[in-house]
Amino acid sequence: MRTTSGTRGEKVPTAPSANPAVDTAAVTALLERGRTMSTPVLRAAVDRLAPPMDTVAAYHFGWIDAHGRPSDGDGGKAVRPALALLSAEAAGAAPEVGVPGAVAVELVHNFSLLHDDLMDGDEQRRHRDTVWKVHGPAQAILVGDALFALANEILLELGTVEAGRATRRLTTATRKLIDGQAQDISYEHRERVTVEECLEMEGNKTGALLACAVSIGAVLGGADDRTADTLETYGYHLGLAFQAVDDLLGIWGDPEATGKQTWSDLRQRKKSLPVVAALAAGGPASERLGELLAADAKSNDFDSFSEEEFAARAALIEEAGGREWTSQEARRQHAVAVEALDRVDMPEHVRAQLVALADFVVVRKR
Repeated sequence: MRTTSGTRGEKVPTAPSANPAVDTAAVTALLERGRTMSTPVLRAAVDRLAPPMDTVAAYHFGWIDAHGRPSDGDGGKAVRPALALLSAEAAGAAPEVGVPGAVAVELVHNFSLLHDDLMDGDEQRRHRDTVWKVHGPAQAILVGDALFALANEILLELGTVEAGRATRRLTTATRKLIDGQAQDISYEHRERVTVEECLEMEGNKTGALLACAVSIGAVLGGADDRTADTLETYGYHLGLAFQAVDDLLGIWGDPEATGKQTWSDLRQRKKSLPVVAALAAGGPASERLGELLAADAKSNDFDSFSEEEFAARAALIEEAGGREWTSQEARRQHAVAVEALDRVDMPEHVRAQLVALADFVVVRKR
């Protein structure tokens, strides 16, 4: 694989220059299948929660509004459930076999969102107020904890050897996810973070759970560890591609599309990939950016910064090359993910669908 030196002399793999084409209709159908098959089981799991946690969770998933009225809110893209069902099919099982895994992973994912929103101070998710803002921090913490417990219940209730194996993979992925969130928070208070550190953090925070999603259905379907581990390689690198695109959206994304404020990651002082790559690049824009961010960390007026001040920082990140480097990294991680699929013996139509989902992740609007 070719490399280039653009970040303080580090050798960084380059990526293909062109985005892959995406069959949007096919991917939409896959995502909808994952949502349709997993939602009834997900709702049944949430119904087990004691009041008011059941209501708070229903609000978070978009099933009701802040007043408890039925709602057709945005429940997310459902990438993880779609991957779990395809995972079962990759092992030669029916997609239904992957449903408990799909629900378990989705519960853990949403556990992390509830806690992350509170820790990050995010007031908007999926185009409406976050749980902690509507129902308070205590409920956000409790419901998040409850969703994590439910995830393990859903799997262990199957009572099979495969369910035990799947639960071990889920708990390991959850620990890595929490490690990643802890790293993310600690990096906000550091002036400098290396590209390697950022990729490690994002691999934990996003890659680990996507890796679990794309192996858990196969494990439930009886796949051996070698097959599951190789599928996890696909999912891990897909997660890094996914997060790289999210990092771009976190700075330059349209609030109408992201459901978050403009410059949201800059407002939170996040050391995301575009920021870290720009700081490591060297040159006048990189140096000026470093000076501004160092001053921001000590500023008492940061919360009152104007749109123009955040826009200026975003412009420096782009000028220093952080935006382009992150876009290339997303494509490089996509290529590594797709290559891993060649090492798994699976039906060709399942492989094609996993490739299509990977393509979708990389070319999401940014």
